[in-house]
Amino acid sequence: QVQLVESGGGLVQPGGSLRLSCAASGTIFSINAMGWYRQAPGKQRELVATIASGGRTNYADSVKGRFTISRDNAKNTVYLQMNSLKPEDTAVYYCNAEVKRGWNAAPYGYWGQGTQVTVSS
Repeated sequence: QVQLVESGGGLVQPGGSLRLSCAASGTIFSINAMGWYRQAPGKQRELVATIASGGRTNYADSVKGRFTISRDNAKNTVYLQMNSLKPEDTAVYYCNAEVKRGWNAAPYGYWGQGTQVTVSS
């Protein structure tokens, strides 16, 4: 089994910052892409940012220049630094990891349980 545990969510004022972390554990041979997604009330889950195993990153237009995704491959952990937060960033944030559980296994996408981020004055 593979578990993803997120931390770092909370309540912050507009213009503030938060840093999310997501650590993967369990039977892991390697991890391909890791990423963050979010889901606001009444809306579909959307991509926030992804990072490949080699470090290439991809961001949603709405967060470019404000959010930074990074990863520590030795710790199987992905981070999301969120600056200049806006009320429209309020959502549950989920991490995702494409995990190979063996050298000849196909990668499979695992999800964390989600962490609430609320941006409000």
